[in-house]
Amino acid sequence: MNKNLWLAAVLCLSGASAMAQDKGSLNLLCSVELEWCALMATTFEKDTGVKVNMVRKSTGEVLAQLNAERANPKTDVWFGGTGDPHLQAAEQDLTLAYQSPQHARLHDWAQRLAQAAGQKSTAVYLGPLGLAYNPEVLARKKIAPPKCWKDLVRPEYKGEIQNSNPNSSGTAYTAIATFVQLFGEEAAFDYMKALHRNTTEYTRSGAGPVKNAARGETGVAVGFLALAAGEIKAGLPLKTLVPCEGTGYEIGAMSLVKGARNVDNAKRFYEWSLTGPAQALAAASGSFTIPSSKDTPLHPLMPPVAEMKFVNYDLKKFGSKEERTRLIGRWDREVSQASK
Repeated sequence: MNKNLWLAAVLCLSGASAMAQDKGSLNLLCSVELEWCALMATTFEKDTGVKVNMVRKSTGEVLAQLNAERANPKTDVWFGGTGDPHLQAAEQDLTLAYQSPQHARLHDWAQRLAQAAGQKSTAVYLGPLGLAYNPEVLARKKIAPPKCWKDLVRPEYKGEIQNSNPNSSGTAYTAIATFVQLFGEEAAFDYMKALHRNTTEYTRSGAGPVKNAARGETGVAVGFLALAAGEIKAGLPLKTLVPCEGTGYEIGAMSLVKGARNVDNAKRFYEWSLTGPAQALAAASGSFTIPSSKDTPLHPLMPPVAEMKFVNYDLKKFGSKEERTRLIGRWDREVSQASK
């Protein structure tokens, strides 16, 4: 090869390499299902050229990590998981205030979460809490499917229910907050103690009970309907319902970490995550949540929001560290330790 041509080729390759390096990296903690996390990471890499270092952790684990790394953050973006821990991270000054230019394109419930967080977080999806049950398991044991929360404390459901542990699972804390808002605190704890007697296991992850019900390992699961819809699409015998009394919900959130090392790429991921195509990746990965962007159509496996009966969820109160700590502490003392 001619020396000048060789030199030009080297310079061209060097320039291309430098351009790729200039795109940098992103350190992402992800609290949705692993399949969704992985699809978000690989698609963002493909769309932008930014290398994503992604780790999947539950919301409780992420909040603990952000606190531990407060003086030297190793994370740029926290994506997904229930909004309550994100609100606590905002309250503890672990996250960065940033109002997206796409804020006006989000649904009202998504805008309310951003306001409650002082713009230190924004919503990416809504996930209704409900019941998932395996009709084959219940039919084999001659148990009628539940219709209401209070059906679960009937004697025939003893040993047939799984829930998750609020010390590690945002799903379980959403359930506690839901019961308190539905029934009042004292009646809610009486209900949870009765439910405890029928519960076989409190899994670490909120996904555990739903997956176990889909595989016939338990009759009924308390969990988010979006995950159950994914199991149904996969052909597993599962049915879902919003209990007759009404229900709460998670607003899955996203936050920029204060002191992030890659703040420009963090904001780039933040904006990308609010686009219609990026939000459609939830359903593509088998998680049928309600997108926060008005530009993303609702998947047909999810019932319209207008058809669901929701509590008037107090995001500010139940998203505070003080209230979460108090309610989980009471659950530890009065429910998890109660006799069966």
